[in-house]
Amino acid sequence: MEVTCEVVGEGSETVAVESDATYGDLIEALDYSLHEATVLVDGTPVPEDALVETDRVRVLRLIKGGRWD
Repeated sequence: MEVTCEVVGEGSETVAVESDATYGDLIEALDYSLHEATVLVDGTPVPEDALVETDRVRVLRLIKGGRWD
């Protein structure tokens, strides 16, 4: 299954996942950890253990790199 992921503020990417993939699997396929991003479907956060049931999502990064001075 291919899912188009719009990473808020960073652009879009299409990711191929298994038909039984979870939203957590989708986050990991985008190379993010489950602690630094969440998936939104129709503007609503979805649980990371729920099965992917759509071909278009938004990904919101909760943690971004930066300098700590």
